[in-house]
Amino acid sequence: MTIINAIQKVMQKMNKPLTGQEAYNLIIKDKLYTFPAKNPEHVVKTTIRRHCLGLDFPTSKKVKYFKLVENKGSASKYFLIEASDESYAKSFTKAVDNDRLPEEIIFEAHSLHRNNLKQELLDLILHSEPSFFEQMVVELLLKMGYGWDEKESGVLKGKVGDAGIDGVIFEDRLGLGKIYIQAKRYNNNPIGRPDIQQFIGAMENNKKGVFITTSTFTKQAREFVDRQVKDIALIDGDMLTDLLISNNIGISITATISTYQIDRDYFEI
Repeated sequence: MTIINAIQKVMQKMNKPLTGQEAYNLIIKDKLYTFPAKNPEHVVKTTIRRHCLGLDFPTSKKVKYFKLVENKGSASKYFLIEASDESYAKSFTKAVDNDRLPEEIIFEAHSLHRNNLKQELLDLILHSEPSFFEQMVVELLLKMGYGWDEKESGVLKGKVGDAGIDGVIFEDRLGLGKIYIQAKRYNNNPIGRPDIQQFIGAMENNKKGVFITTSTFTKQAREFVDRQVKDIALIDGDMLTDLLISNNIGISITATISTYQIDRDYFEI
């Protein structure tokens, strides 16, 4: 019997939510599993949380068996998914979940750090020169692998008379394939359908285009793009900053922290 089987069995037997400590005590009482670890209570809690619905962190598992139904710090309670009724779960008072594993805390802190970094990037972009923003988005697309050469494939066209085309990525050396770029720096104003129509019109016979904004796109704009024969990619501020970070543009990595999990196959337990 595995640890998961043992936890499932005691939860089925009690037919109620249990804390990690309670599940461990029942497993020991019923002699369902022998723990070789020095801190077996932690092993039970870790196993539950890694297989818990709604808890996603680097070492969590794809297969979920349990559900967090009562957040009370170290006394948080969990139940089997198939035995957990939604109305029953909602009857519990929700509070801050302080029963998190160390790797969960690290993951949440990293997410907060990344979100703060994204907002700082947007602020800097909004206060930069328009030409800088246009150059940056061309550099981003080249860094992502579009174009035949990272130095020579991108061209800025953000001048009067360019009909709304801010840049072009040449996909091959002969210029037979082109990706047109439109870059809009807006703070709160979302990009609507008219802006997309103007961009598509400026593309003329070209089939590929990327519309990038620091703001967002309206539902009507996205639906309009979905109906087009041309391939139009929409990149809003949230996606833009994600791509900048992922491609190390405008940022530098200050530290790398690894998280670990035990390879139980190695120990053949």
